Amino acid sequence: MTWQMHGDPMMWVAGVRALYLQALHPRAVRGVMQNSDFRRDAWGRLMRTANFVGTITYGTTEAAEKAGARVRKIHSMLQATDPDTGERYGVDEPELLLWVHCAEIDSYLHVARRSGFRLTDTQADRYVGEQRVNARLVGLDPDAVPANRAEMAAYFEKVRPELACGAEARAVDDFLLHPPTHPLLVPARELLWRRVAQLAYAALPPYAHELYGRPAPEPATGTRRLRATGTLLRCVPARLRWALPPKHILRAMARLGPGARPAPYKVGP
Repeated sequence: MTWQMHGDPMMWVAGVRALYLQALHPRAVRGVMQNSDFRRDAWGRLMRTANFVGTITYGTTEAAEKAGARVRKIHSMLQATDPDTGERYGVDEPELLLWVHCAEIDSYLHVARRSGFRLTDTQADRYVGEQRVNARLVGLDPDAVPANRAEMAAYFEKVRPELACGAEARAVDDFLLHPPTHPLLVPARELLWRRVAQLAYAALPPYAHELYGRPAPEPATGTRRLRATGTLLRCVPARLRWALPPKHILRAMARLGPGARPAPYKVGP
């Protein structure tokens, strides 16, 4: 499921949804904001995340293991401070890694299905289960990670009381709405990026909209927009999309042969 689905162009919208959702966990987003200049290097961070996901999806086993080891090493050296209590904590705490993982996987699956990528419920459960490999690579115990949609839903229900829209979350929201860019690229940002950010925000669960305090379109309207965008993006030839850096899919096809080409129809019944 992962091999076929992660080649879909709507994964970019899903990635932005994941950022919106991840920012609502105060301890998790604090770890990001206190250990990086998010606003200055947000694009770099997005590309590094995309590169990591591409590597563990389409790279060799060796490349995936090396990428995971690198992430674990970086996380092990980072800490954050709770401004209210003064508590110092590691960003690699299992509960924080689990939140980031679940927000990401839920976003990928939610946006893909809602935008028209066809998966049965059984296939969607299989996709969630496959991501336990991803979880192990970043340092989680796979047995402690949701293995299907029901377990994922139960996890979000459990963690919801911990979520809040603090100063760090508002900084992320502000960046996603108004990312810094060269003056000559402002029209493109307004035309293209703002649409991506709006789609991602609309795809959030209702409780996230309530926490951010910004209105969102009705669910049916959001679904129509996601499906229209997915239909449009999927009209762009796949090889043209995959030719953009870092070209993980093309390298995987060169390594394994053209039969390895990701495609929705390969998901099967």
